[in-house]
This record gives sequence, structure tokens and C-alpha cells, in this order.
Amino acid sequence: MKKIITLAALATLSLPALAVDPVAAMELAKKNNCMACHAIDKKLVGPAWQEIGKKYAGDPAAAEQLVTKVKKGTKGTWGPIPMPPNATVKEADIKTMVEYILTLK
Repeated sequence: MKKIITLAALATLSLPALAVDPVAAMELAKKNNCMACHAIDKKLVGPAWQEIGKKYAGDPAAAEQLVTKVKKGTKGTWGPIPMPPNATVKEADIKTMVEYILTLK
């Protein structure tokens, strides 16, 4: 017997994997002092999270790249001011914040 999976059923199955809790992401960002240099909608020391979301929109490798950049730090991507490494921040927390950033545009 063949099982037929409707498009609606597939969408339901994939939603939990794509769901990002913005409140949890912002709590992590505040707890880890990310908001000292970043804001959602305007440049502070670092770029606005919306600008990061726009820049990496549609890039399937973006999440992994951004997690690495946050963990190890970067320089030159958004100008002359480097982002220091965030080696003490849990990788799961970084992933949550990056997933949230990638929903912003």
C-alpha cells in the first residue's frame, strides 16, 4: 500500500525544524552581550542584524559560516572594526541566534 503525503503534511513536518523563537534568541543575545555591539535595525559597533540577514538570505551555507564567524571572530567583513571571538558562548546558543538573524530582512 502506497502512502500519500500531501504538501500540507510535508509543511507541518518541516515547521519545527525551521521555527525560531525570537524571544529566546534575544534573551541569549542579551545574556552573551551581543547587543553591546549589535542592534536589530541599526548599525552600532557591528552591523544591524537585519543587514546580516539580508546579506546572507538564500545562502544555504550561511548558518554554518556565521556560527564559525561568531565563535572565532572576524575582521574585514563589515568594515575595519573586528568582531572578537566568542569562544565561551555555547555553540547551541550561537546557532539559535544565527537562525534568528537569518529570518531578519
